[in-house]
Amino acid sequence: MKYRNLGRSGLSVSRLCLGTMNFGPETSEADSFSIMDSALSHEINFFDTANRYGGAGHFGRTEEIIGRWFAQGGARREKVVLATKLYGETDSWPNNKGVSALNIRRAVDASLKRLQTDYIDLYQMHHIDRNVPWQEVWQAMEVLVAQGKILYVGSSNFGGWHLAQAQGEAEKRNFTGLISEQSIYNLVTRDIEREVIPAALHYGIGILPWSPLHGGLLGGVLAKDKEGRRRLEGRSQEAVEKMRPQIQAYEDYCASIQTPPGDIALAWLLAQPAVSATIIGPRTQDQLDSALRALEIALDEKILSDLNEIFPGYKTSPEDYAW
Repeated sequence: MKYRNLGRSGLSVSRLCLGTMNFGPETSEADSFSIMDSALSHEINFFDTANRYGGAGHFGRTEEIIGRWFAQGGARREKVVLATKLYGETDSWPNNKGVSALNIRRAVDASLKRLQTDYIDLYQMHHIDRNVPWQEVWQAMEVLVAQGKILYVGSSNFGGWHLAQAQGEAEKRNFTGLISEQSIYNLVTRDIEREVIPAALHYGIGILPWSPLHGGLLGGVLAKDKEGRRRLEGRSQEAVEKMRPQIQAYEDYCASIQTPPGDIALAWLLAQPAVSATIIGPRTQDQLDSALRALEIALDEKILSDLNEIFPGYKTSPEDYAW
């Protein structure tokens, strides 16, 4: 396994982060346990979850599954860099959403109980909360760090301006602030290259891409559909039809270099300087095994250039739109 420090922190994380959103709604508890054991055996030390994961009406179930896995012992908890998130509504009662000081306090205690641990390595805000001043957020996070309940703070789905706001206010308090930003980022969706990545690089915030295969779009979807291994319907079908020429060109290119499309998509993300680790969300053991192959792929400058021709990215703002 290859490791990298998460942003400017001293926290060492595996280049692949095990996303657990499917644990519970899509993957049984037994299979979830097996996938986590396998991830650990391959020295993946970075696991990501959220207090809302578990499926409609079952918020928190994923954290509970991870907690029961930790409870088996074998130094499972000690070997894992554990990340979870708060923001979304967990019930309809007031104050049980967002990142107010009250909800931060309640949410972290609930997550700790479900996860059967006494601390969280990386506590992430799942979305920007424009209704809460940063002074309130950082005061609440400082208390959690002082209590030993969390070690580091991260964000998810923030804009570049939000990262600048957060770090500016944290610096005033002599607080570390954010060390990571979790965002959608892949060959198809590259919007964060305009503002978020430049801000992250400036402040030493590690990027953690989610949806690296864009919901399967970059995983050989056309070939699988032709072979009858995947049926296109609904939004997936609409996305494929909209981008069919690009996706076909991509799959043809991957075939020409004899590398599966999904492996190339993951390897491309791992080659991006701002990316600390890429989040994978396997539903099955086979999907985990497939993701591990990307670690052995080194993309040269020609391949990176060819991929940029198929899926053009963005320049840093304002050059992207002004010059």
